[in-house]
Amino acid sequence: MNTKYRKLFNEQFSVEKYNQLIDSITNEFDYKPTFRIGETPFFISNELKSQLLEGCNEVIVFIQKEGFKELTNIALELNRKVPNEDNHTSFLAIDFGICEENNQLIPKLIEVQGFPSLFNFQNNLAQKFTNHYPFLSELTPYLNGLNHDSYLKLIEEVICDEYPKENVILLEIEPEKQNTKIDFYYCKRDIGIPIVCVTELIQKGKKLFYTNADGVEIEVKRIYNRVIFDELDLRTDLQLNFDFSDDLDVEWAGHPNWFFRISKFILPYLKGKYFIETTLLSELKEIPSDLENYVLKPLFSFSGSGVVFHVKPEDIEAVKEKDLYILQKKVNYLPIIQSPDGKVKAEVRILCVWPKDAAAPIPVTNLVRLSRGEMIGVKFNKDKDWVGGTVGMFEKQ
Repeated sequence: MNTKYRKLFNEQFSVEKYNQLIDSITNEFDYKPTFRIGETPFFISNELKSQLLEGCNEVIVFIQKEGFKELTNIALELNRKVPNEDNHTSFLAIDFGICEENNQLIPKLIEVQGFPSLFNFQNNLAQKFTNHYPFLSELTPYLNGLNHDSYLKLIEEVICDEYPKENVILLEIEPEKQNTKIDFYYCKRDIGIPIVCVTELIQKGKKLFYTNADGVEIEVKRIYNRVIFDELDLRTDLQLNFDFSDDLDVEWAGHPNWFFRISKFILPYLKGKYFIETTLLSELKEIPSDLENYVLKPLFSFSGSGVVFHVKPEDIEAVKEKDLYILQKKVNYLPIIQSPDGKVKAEVRILCVWPKDAAAPIPVTNLVRLSRGEMIGVKFNKDKDWVGGTVGMFEKQ
């Protein structure tokens, strides 16, 4: 996209340098990420950046509309509702496929999540790339005029509010087994909060506690929530000492209800040039004759689970809970990133935070996924190079 920096990068790239970058991440915590990290950043032009932010703003305007909570209450009824919901989400992740439509490049909204993403890893990944390719210091992974220090300060504010670090926890299901573990490590190091498994929390009345490294019980006053209920519901082997549905004396950085409210559930309501034709199965009047041009998706799954890419009429007919699935028109991802042997597709996730007293969510940084397969995702890119997770770099304003 930004041809100047693509040329510079490709001229300086080597497999040896890529391996050194991976080693520099691995050596931080003696841990190698289990997901593949792409060989290159995505150099995003000012024009594409403007389109991405315009698309984000349209999503943000929609979730700020009066009556949004009333509209999305059914999403909680279809799943579960956690007490003490705050006025708005703390986090927003807005995914755009870089696509081609009418011979023009355009970002198309693929998914939106009221849930945190790799806020700490992406920050460090951008630094690692810059360490190995010093010319990248001319660019930035941040938005809205942020830099490394102001970004971290803002992320810390949203996660911790004004609570002491020991009273704020990152909560996950067996965090040591998660693919996103590297992000947890960076969060603990850079923000300074402990990582706690759901099985380690202790409930006493309306209060929650965890045991610190010194064996002392510490009250939990704020939870940076990374728990996905889809996964939790499957883990019938886990013994929890508290219930998410209880009226607990705790605040949330990322209240669980927003995962359901701001999700694929709202895609059928979004109309405009950056949005894809999406229909709730319960609203589908007839099965399209060109079904090969559609994707079937569950509303509330995570990481692409349950998606049917090659849809057949019997797949739609087999869905019993039609309120929980959408049929979405396929988009034409445009191979756009020049690798040493061909072009690569990209999906850009704009990461936003919404501080407690802010008027609206703030786009702060990004996550990019590269693909050579028919879809973005691990199973479509097995044994390929120049694919995986990376970061977008913008020109400094």
